[in-house]
Amino acid sequence: MEQAMTDSGWRGSHEGWLEAAYESLLESGVDSVKILPLAKRLNLSRTSFYWFFKDREELLGALISRWREKNTGNLIRQSEAYAESLAEAMLNVFDCWLNKELFDSQFEFSVRSWALQSPEILAEVQKADQARVEALGRMFMRFGYEEGPADVRARTTYLVQIGYISMQSTEDLALRMKRIPDYIAIYTGEFPQQRELARFFARHGYKPE
Repeated sequence: MEQAMTDSGWRGSHEGWLEAAYESLLESGVDSVKILPLAKRLNLSRTSFYWFFKDREELLGALISRWREKNTGNLIRQSEAYAESLAEAMLNVFDCWLNKELFDSQFEFSVRSWALQSPEILAEVQKADQARVEALGRMFMRFGYEEGPADVRARTTYLVQIGYISMQSTEDLALRMKRIPDYIAIYTGEFPQQRELARFFARHGYKPE
């Protein structure tokens, strides 16, 4: 955020204001995302905000766009990534759950909490849920499942992870990695090959004992 603040000098920058809004949302919820507190957070004047955003609503809209592109966009891209098997395709999706650069679980939780008090944001979340489930369904169909079973498996995969996020459930990395082959088998009907697991573990810097 400090780099983004200095890019445009005393006014800050578009990204600096957006990053401050993101951090406030995660820390204290959408009610904390207001212009004056953000200006104080950035040590900038309140009026400098208006060089980059028309009003608070435009800033909130930019937050939702950032969430949509990162979490929904990356999940869909991972579901479409090359894979030699369905198990490996699911491991590509699982990259999202372990890499904050692909899927930001705290951001997801904050937006879903925001949706509880805003019909407009609830509609955005429902639209994202549908797009994500449909992408996972297409992934299953790519590997031979009929539309009905593909949809059920997609929903199972997705809703379990959203449950993890909504419950703010945490697991030790080693324990989670140990469970992944069984998760993959339950979701896809097949166990991942050792070489597929090895590639997955390497991507996340994990070395099994």
